[in-house]
Amino acid sequence: MFRKATIAMLIIGLAGCARPTDHGQQYLDGRFDQILNQVSMVESDKPSDYSQFEQQMEMVLERSPSMADKYQPLYLQLQNWAEQSGDPTQLGNFGIQMAQMGGADSFGNVMFTGYFSPVIELRHEPTETFRYPVYGMPKCEEQCPSRTEIYAGALDGQGLELGYSASMLDVFMMEVQGSGFVHFEDNGQLQYFAYNGKNGHPYVSIGKVLIERGEVPREKMSLKAIDEWVSQQDEETVRELLEQNPSFVFFKPQDSLDVMGTAGIPLQAHASVAADRDYLPMGSVLLAEVPQLDSEGNWNGQHVLKLLMALDTGGAVKKNHLDLYHGMGPQAGIDAGHYKHYGRVWKLGLQGSVTEKPWQNIGG
Repeated sequence: MFRKATIAMLIIGLAGCARPTDHGQQYLDGRFDQILNQVSMVESDKPSDYSQFEQQMEMVLERSPSMADKYQPLYLQLQNWAEQSGDPTQLGNFGIQMAQMGGADSFGNVMFTGYFSPVIELRHEPTETFRYPVYGMPKCEEQCPSRTEIYAGALDGQGLELGYSASMLDVFMMEVQGSGFVHFEDNGQLQYFAYNGKNGHPYVSIGKVLIERGEVPREKMSLKAIDEWVSQQDEETVRELLEQNPSFVFFKPQDSLDVMGTAGIPLQAHASVAADRDYLPMGSVLLAEVPQLDSEGNWNGQHVLKLLMALDTGGAVKKNHLDLYHGMGPQAGIDAGHYKHYGRVWKLGLQGSVTEKPWQNIGG
């Protein structure tokens, strides 16, 4: 699933002080010089939940022979460790090697953002209410039209309309995610719309625009705040805001309802992340202290130790930044929309296999 931007890019997170802790930052391991740093042991007192790893592992082994050939020994040994022990200090006894991510602050604080699969209501034919089209990819001789040009009708008459929404913002948000589910209310059909290309124009965050205009305070910015602001505006005002982002994403209907990542593997909620493949090749396994949020989107003081797989990428996901897939639907969107928090992360490898020395296993 290609995404032009994570929700964090859309909403713009809070700026922290010199040694902040309000977003789950910890300062337990000293400074790190590299993005991936060899360590001999993982010491974590966080509660663990490895229950979602097996299902994601099975998806990889079933769908990708090449990834299975590379990672199956590591996956099976990790499953063995989780069943027999689950104690991170015992990983070495199972032949598991560890490379801790240094974090953008070099203190091991890796940023987690979130993304999800929206579900929007469409109709096959336009009505007075359902009048905002979702488009397939046009054939552009040079550069595709900008968002402003598309809203003005640049794609009319080309037969590219895949359906019509009652909400301009819903379509925009599916573009930000790069894919999503649509429910056709005229016949009850549920379909997955996959990413099918973009218009080649630069991405501009509407969250940043609203902050700069003084419409929403930086500390209050969230997906919910954007939705609430939009609900109080007329169509012309909303359109003007969205046109500040000239980038536009096109879609392709799929027969399967699986949400696919870049690796071509169905993504499982809270078990997969988008990552920088220069450091975390597709299929890599991470042990992560994943920050937990309360209903208001604030860090609740807890982390949960999980096994995650890197199975997706994103234009904004670079180096010490992971984008956690939250699943499908409105609640997943709310949760992902608040997510810009920190946790410690270790890339794992198996001694004597092609995944050994995870601190050196870069690219792929």
